[in-house]
Amino acid sequence: MVLHCQNTGIFDPEARALSGFICDVLPTTRRMVVNLEGVQALDTAALGELVLTHMWADAAGYALTFAGPSDSVRGLFESTNLISVLDLYSSVDAALAAMYQQEVRSA
Repeated sequence: MVLHCQNTGIFDPEARALSGFICDVLPTTRRMVVNLEGVQALDTAALGELVLTHMWADAAGYALTFAGPSDSVRGLFESTNLISVLDLYSSVDAALAAMYQQEVRSA
């Protein structure tokens, strides 16, 4: 499943809604790519929600990846060292290819 974020900014209320949606849907799909292409800004609450949701998904055995960050969002992930925590790809296609590779290796 690919989830396309439409807001140019993800802040506390949107982050909680996004996290809730992911937690509701991911147990059914087991794999999800969150497309951040249109997102230009995140606040600290959004960063925290993304990290907590990613950690929850990982602990539950689900694949949750993020793709297509703008330069400003990628820079934020790099400056906070979250790039080493989150599965982040340059594009949705790259994220889907990585998920496929992991699926093939674990089969």
